[in-house]
Amino acid sequence: MKVSIKDISRRTGFSPATISNALNHKKGVSEETSAEVFRVAKEMGYISESKIMRVKLVIFKRNGLIIDDTPVFSLMIDGIEKECRAAGMEMVLCYLNKNDENYKEQAECIVNDSSSAVILLGTELMEEDVDFYKGVSCPFLMLDYWAWDMSFNGVLINNADSARVAVEYLIKKGHTEIGYLKGSFRIKAFRSRAVGYATALQRSSIEVKKEYAVTLSTTMNGAYKDMLEYLKQEPKLPTAFFADNDMIALGAMKALQEMGYRIPEDVSIIGFDDLPFSEISNPPLTTLRVPKQEMGRLAVRKLVEVINGDAKIKTKTQVCTAFIERASVRDMKKKI
Repeated sequence: MKVSIKDISRRTGFSPATISNALNHKKGVSEETSAEVFRVAKEMGYISESKIMRVKLVIFKRNGLIIDDTPVFSLMIDGIEKECRAAGMEMVLCYLNKNDENYKEQAECIVNDSSSAVILLGTELMEEDVDFYKGVSCPFLMLDYWAWDMSFNGVLINNADSARVAVEYLIKKGHTEIGYLKGSFRIKAFRSRAVGYATALQRSSIEVKKEYAVTLSTTMNGAYKDMLEYLKQEPKLPTAFFADNDMIALGAMKALQEMGYRIPEDVSIIGFDDLPFSEISNPPLTTLRVPKQEMGRLAVRKLVEVINGDAKIKTKTQVCTAFIERASVRDMKKKI
């Protein structure tokens, strides 16, 4: 006898409407309720065992210089895990290191598993890494990366517009000499932020000066050491810097302060990510907040659409940031 929603309702005590909403991933059902509904539905045979109920979150590493040194991704992973649980799915965490001898064999094993769907965190991907993942047979989504040939469903940060907004803020505060603290590992996100930086300056007819672009390591300690070496050369500094991320911004701030520069009186700085310790730095860092947990949840919801056959076209979903104004930017129009 075929199991119905009413049967699940009688077993769980939840109303048929709640059961239906949970099984169709609609809002308004708590994670705990949704997880219980899916558990019972599977136990009673309402959900076929052939249906994909596992999501492999694959963390791709090229060198770990971005992934390993920031809490951004732990918050994103938390969002993915919570949304998987709400959808009655299991999340399995996998790591792929491009430098491992058997990298290709590991990757093939992951993407050829027909019982699982895959979210690939592609922050450290380079263009030459992408071809391998084209045409995979399992439900697949790229997180924090986008292929220009539109061969994947993707969820990523709106990097270029976010950076443009940050630099336009500096211009509104009266800054016309604006530099760029660029990460030495040129991931796609950083390259998009560089476009936003340059766009803002060009729109205001401000010259993009190469001498104001300072390349720093992407770890906080590495950025601090690199900035210290740069400052020892006594370069002419701009009045403000936009940094590729908070790790770079905070490392550079420490070096500037050690060399006697006041922030923001002498040099202003804007970061990107809004890491937890950006609010308690001295001074607190003006930055762009990435909705990390919601970005992870959104990736799962998009993947569920693919699994259910509801996604008829490939989509690129850009997540907008929020501008967080703190104390690391000087208003040049006001006298100190």
